[in-house]
Amino acid sequence: MNLPNKLTVLRMCMVPFFVAALLWQGLWQNSFIALVLFAAASLTDLLDGQLARKNGQVTTFGKFLDPLADKLLVVSAMICFIDMGLAHSVAVLIVIAREFVVSGIRLVAAGEGTVIAANIWGKVKTVAQMAVIIGVLLLLGLGQNGLLPAGIDVPLISNIGMWLVAALTVISGATYVVDNIGCINATK
Repeated sequence: MNLPNKLTVLRMCMVPFFVAALLWQGLWQNSFIALVLFAAASLTDLLDGQLARKNGQVTTFGKFLDPLADKLLVVSAMICFIDMGLAHSVAVLIVIAREFVVSGIRLVAAGEGTVIAANIWGKVKTVAQMAVIIGVLLLLGLGQNGLLPAGIDVPLISNIGMWLVAALTVISGATYVVDNIGCINATK
C-alpha cells in the first residue's frame, strides 16, 4: 500500500477518536481536541491527493477509498452536530442523500469498468464542508473556554453554515448526475 492510500486509511481510523472527543464532555472540554483531530484528518485528504498525483501513485483503490473516507469524516461530524443542536437533520439528510446518489453512480460505472474520480464540484463541496465544520469546532472551543464574545450564537452560525453546505452539496450532486447520465441510462 502506498503512502497516499495509508493517509486515507489513517483518516478513516481517526474518525472514532474525533467523535469521542466531540461528544464526550468529561472533566474538561474537548472541542479543541476534536478540532485538532478533524483538522489533521482533513489535512490527510489534501496530502494524499497531492502525493498521489505528484508521485504517480494514483490507484483505483485510492479513487474508491478517498471519497469514502471524506464522507465518513464529514457525515460523522454532521450527525454529532445534530445531537448537539448545531445542525438541522434535514440539512444533514440532504448531504447523506447526495452521497448515496453519487456512490450509486460510481458503483454502476465501476460495474462497467469505469472509475469516476471526484470532479471539481465534489472537491469544492468537500473543502466547504470541512471548512464549515472546522469553523464550528473552533467557535465551540472558544465558547467552552470563555474566549467567545457575548452574543455570538454558535448554534445559529453552525446551522446557517450547514444549510449553505447542503445547498452546495445539491449543486455538486446534480453535476455528477448530469456528467454521468450515460452510466445511469446505459443498457446492456
